[in-house]
Amino acid sequence: MGTGKSAVGPLAARALGYTYVDLDREIEQAAGMSVPKIFAEKGEPAFRALESEALERISARNGCVVATGGGVVLSRANRRLMARTGHVVCLTASPAAIVRRTARGRKRRPLLNDPGAGDLTGTVRRLLAERAPYYGECHHMVDTTGRPVVAVAREVVALHQEGAWRR
Repeated sequence: MGTGKSAVGPLAARALGYTYVDLDREIEQAAGMSVPKIFAEKGEPAFRALESEALERISARNGCVVATGGGVVLSRANRRLMARTGHVVCLTASPAAIVRRTARGRKRRPLLNDPGAGDLTGTVRRLLAERAPYYGECHHMVDTTGRPVVAVAREVVALHQEGAWRR
């Protein structure tokens, strides 16, 4: 979260002639409620189940750039599905950049909006540390810290076009 997926994704999709898909919007449409409301009323496990279902539906499509939430990697089945059906690029950013980028939209981010979570930077660091092994399974990692969105999108497109999938 806060690494630039929603800004980079549409640009990369347009450059590739693909459709842009935001997984959270797909989940919201299927559930008939917002992500924060799903977390509040049904809890994170219910959200993760909806996330996996939506990812499975989208993975059956061709020609899409899909922006997933950062927690999609928590499921081994999701990681395998993404690796098998797509070119997985993990956008990264420093904790300070993530805190800065998510400050205004924090209410739409349930994992950052928990009053008991304490220090926001500490929460971001904890989430990144917990997920680091899973992010490392992605085909590529691209740091967005301090970089223009257009430059990041160009790098993502180039990685895809080169077919340079790391394994």
